[in-house]
Amino acid sequence: MGICGGKSKKENGPDEKIVKEVKKDGFSFSAFIVDNPGKIDEYYELETKKLGQGSYGSVFRGKSKDTDAIRAVKSISKTQVKNIERFKQEIAIMKIMDHPNVIKLYETFEDHRNIYLVMELCLGGELFDRIIECGHFTEVQAAMIMQQILRAIYYMHNMNIMHRDLKPENFLFTQRNEAIEKSSLKIIDFGLSCKFSEGSTHKTKAGTPYYVAPQVLAGKYGAECDVWSCGVIMYIMLCGYPPFYGENDADVLTKVRVGAFSFPTADWKNVSEDAKDIIRKMLKMNPDTRYKAKDCLNHIWVQNKAPKAQVVPLTNNFVSHLRNFRSNNKLKKAALHVIAQQLDESKIKAMKEVFESLDENGDGQLSHAEMRQGLEKSGLKDMSDLHEILEHIDSDGSGTIDYTEFLAVSLANHTYMQEDVCWAAFRVFDRNGDGKISKQELEAVLNTHADLGEEVAGLVSVAEILAESDTNGDGEIDFEEFMQMMKKTDK
Repeated sequence: MGICGGKSKKENGPDEKIVKEVKKDGFSFSAFIVDNPGKIDEYYELETKKLGQGSYGSVFRGKSKDTDAIRAVKSISKTQVKNIERFKQEIAIMKIMDHPNVIKLYETFEDHRNIYLVMELCLGGELFDRIIECGHFTEVQAAMIMQQILRAIYYMHNMNIMHRDLKPENFLFTQRNEAIEKSSLKIIDFGLSCKFSEGSTHKTKAGTPYYVAPQVLAGKYGAECDVWSCGVIMYIMLCGYPPFYGENDADVLTKVRVGAFSFPTADWKNVSEDAKDIIRKMLKMNPDTRYKAKDCLNHIWVQNKAPKAQVVPLTNNFVSHLRNFRSNNKLKKAALHVIAQQLDESKIKAMKEVFESLDENGDGQLSHAEMRQGLEKSGLKDMSDLHEILEHIDSDGSGTIDYTEFLAVSLANHTYMQEDVCWAAFRVFDRNGDGKISKQELEAVLNTHADLGEEVAGLVSVAEILAESDTNGDGEIDFEEFMQMMKKTDK
C-alpha cells in the first residue's frame, strides 16, 4: 500500500519542464526516445499473456516487427490515470535517465485509449521475490546488490531527481538464469519521482510504509529520503524482515516516526559490524547527518565486500574508435547513439564492464580525468588529442561522458552496419514513416525536445547534414542513402 498526499506548491508539477541542457550543435539521447502517435501493433507483436499487472495497466512482452527485438510494453489506460500530465512528467524523467542500473525507455505510443511505454525487458524477477526465495542474502551478495542500487541513486541525485518510492519490488534483475552476483539490477517505476533543488523541501507524502523515511511522513524532506529507503532494503536483505515492523500500516508508520530499530542477536550474530554500521548511518533520524549515496559507496563495507570493478584492458583499437567517432558527421553520430541506446544488455555486457571499470567514483558518468586515467592504466600513452576527442564524444556538452555516449563511441562496425539495426535507427528520424528523412524531421529530432516543449540551445546545422548524406539531391535522406552514410569509411 502506498502513501500519497497533496503536492506542495514548491514542488515541480506537470508544468515544470524536465529537460537536460544541451550544448550548441549538440544533441541529447533523450531526443531519440520518440513519442509515436497511433497504433503500436503496426510496429510490435504483443503477446496476450501479461507479464505483470498494476493499478493503472498491464505489462506485455512485445516483439519489434522491424528488428525482432523483444521488449516489455507497459500499457496504461488513460481512464485509470487521474493526472495524465503528471504521468507524462514521469515519462520525461525516464527519458533523461541514462545509467546501467536504470531501466531503459525506448519509445512511447499513444492512442485514444492507452499510452504505451516500450521498455527494456528484464526477465530476472523482482528483488523482492529473490529475497523471499533466499530468505536473505550473504553479505557479499547484499553488497553487490547495494552497490548497484547506490550507484543508480547517486546518479539520480546528481541529476537532481529523487525516486521517493524505493523498495525491493521496484528493482528487477535482467536475467533469471544468472547468479545474483552476475545479474544486473535495474530501478523501475518513476511514478513518484520528482525534480529537486539543493536545499529545497518537499511536502508530498509519497512512498510505501516499510520503506518511507520519517521526514516524508512529517511532510518536510529532501533527497535524503531515498538513502533511508536504501537502508531499509539492506536491513531486509541481511535478515529477511524489515527494521520497522507492525501488524498493520498504522503500526508500521508509528515505528517509522520513532525511528528506533535493533539488530536481534539471533539473526545478526553472523553479520559484520561494518554492515551494521552503514545501516545505522543510512537510517539516522537526522537527515543532515544521514549518509548520502556517495558516502555509502565509499563505506568500508561496500569497498571490502563488493568486488572491485576489474581493470578492463583497453586496446589501441579502442582509441581508434574514439578518434574515428570524432570524424563522423552529425547524423551518423546521432544514429550511433540511437543504436547504442537500443542494444540489448547481452550485446553491451563487455562495454558496460569497461564503462564501470573507468567510472572510479561510481556516479554513472565519466569525467575527462577518469577517461585519461583509464587509458593510461591500459598503457595507452599517446593521447595528446584526448581533450578534443572527448569534446566530440560529449554530445550534449555536459562536461562528462554519459553511459550512452560511451556505448555509441565503442560500437564495433559489424554491430552498427546491420540493416535491421540501422532500420530501427532510421525509423527514429523518419517520424511520419514515409521512408525518407526530411529537413523538418531532422529538425524535429535533432533540434528540439518536442515532448518537453523546450528548444535545445544551439541548432545543429540541418542543411549541413543534408548536404553530407543526400547523395541524389532531392532534399531528403532515404534508407539507401542512410546506409551509405553508416558504411562510409571514416576519414
